[in-house]
Amino acid sequence: MNGSALIETRAMTRVLPGPVPVTLVRDIDVTVGAGEFIAVTGPSGSGKSSLLYLLGLLDRPTEGTVWLKGIDTETLTEDGRSGVRLARIGFVFQFHFLLPEFTIIENVLIPMRRLGGCPEGEMRERAAAILDDLDLAENLERRPHQLSGGQLQRAAVARALANDPPILLADEPTGNLDTKNADRVTDIFQDLAHSGERAVVMVTHNPDLAARADRRIHVVDGRVAEDL
Repeated sequence: MNGSALIETRAMTRVLPGPVPVTLVRDIDVTVGAGEFIAVTGPSGSGKSSLLYLLGLLDRPTEGTVWLKGIDTETLTEDGRSGVRLARIGFVFQFHFLLPEFTIIENVLIPMRRLGGCPEGEMRERAAAILDDLDLAENLERRPHQLSGGQLQRAAVARALANDPPILLADEPTGNLDTKNADRVTDIFQDLAHSGERAVVMVTHNPDLAARADRRIHVVDGRVAEDL
């Protein structure tokens, strides 16, 4: 195992049981290091999102294992896996999933409060600073319905960064955005990967955005066809 890797998988396979078993991914060997911005590409139904969910501990492999910063996640209880997800992984999806009854800063505070460990005042200061970095300082007390699509997705990125995770996983995060906002979100991902000890892995169908990544993992029929 690579001790410096943020994520490492070996022979990772996921099969859905049933009368006719369905293989989502098979024999995936992937290593992700700090400072990398990686695009995961491939045809619809090829297993891109399944791969991301396995990397993010939202699903368990049928065979093989996933290490996160040297931890063999197959040895963890469900509570242990949840704790690792909360502290070490941030997720951004195609839809922002912000809670409409809360303000933008309250949405960002949710994962901080779940993790705990610091006073409320410090959490609010950190949440405000993250939102300011994403040009959302004037929207802290607004509710999601008062923001544009691009602002909502940047707020979702802020929530993903709330606990300063070393790993950021994004599943078609620009799928509902126009070209300008898609470029802006991709700029943010590049900056996040390149400015610190963080890795960003983004699933995308957009070849122009994929071309901006440092590395492209191309998935076909559940297997890694290229890793360039």
